[in-house]
Amino acid sequence: MLVACMVDLHNVGTFNVDTGFKAGYLYELEKMLEKVLPHVMLKAKPNLESMIRTLKSDWAIVYDMLSGKNNSGFGWDEHRQLVVAEDVSHKEADQFKHRNFPYYDQLIAIYAKDRATGKDAQIAVDIIEEIDVEDAATTNTHEERNDF
Repeated sequence: MLVACMVDLHNVGTFNVDTGFKAGYLYELEKMLEKVLPHVMLKAKPNLESMIRTLKSDWAIVYDMLSGKNNSGFGWDEHRQLVVAEDVSHKEADQFKHRNFPYYDQLIAIYAKDRATGKDAQIAVDIIEEIDVEDAATTNTHEERNDF
């Protein structure tokens, strides 16, 4: 129910930011869960905060395995909702080889913008080189205009 309420809150958009939710969303989730599960008495802090931290941490591990740099040998079994891994040593992968993670797809919608995959990552030397190339192109354009 927590993940369902998180998805509903995300779809409404009132508390959305690029990296998840705005401050105060926990109290809104608390109200939503109270309506759906009366008498459960989950409080925003520490109950929901702790549960969401664990969910996000688990999701990030799976997401990084599947979408990150060194993702060779990892896959996602959509039917069983778990990580499929070859005999690869990955300390965090072990817990998800035999345990399903049914909320992965829902959490992608909420947190995927928060994770860098390294796909277009550059080191400082690359960035400086790119700036130098752009500066040279701009200088050449100005010189050509001056010739006319």
